[in-house]
Amino acid sequence: MTKRRRDENLLVVVAVELYAGKYGIPTAEAFALFRENGINTLIRQRYNALHTQPLDEAFHFADDVLKRRLK
Repeated sequence: MTKRRRDENLLVVVAVELYAGKYGIPTAEAFALFRENGINTLIRQRYNALHTQPLDEAFHFADDVLKRRLK
């Protein structure tokens, strides 16, 4: 696994864990929600921008996308 792929995975994991914590749901449920809505892929596609920000920025990005999609 490349360093970039590990970093992308880290961004996804942080986003999932923070999302689960904020909304009081199990991490497995948050991960399933991310996967169903393509959030994991979106975070990986935006790696170049997100990896220059604090880790919680991936969560904020995911939260914003999900709020729009789940309306």
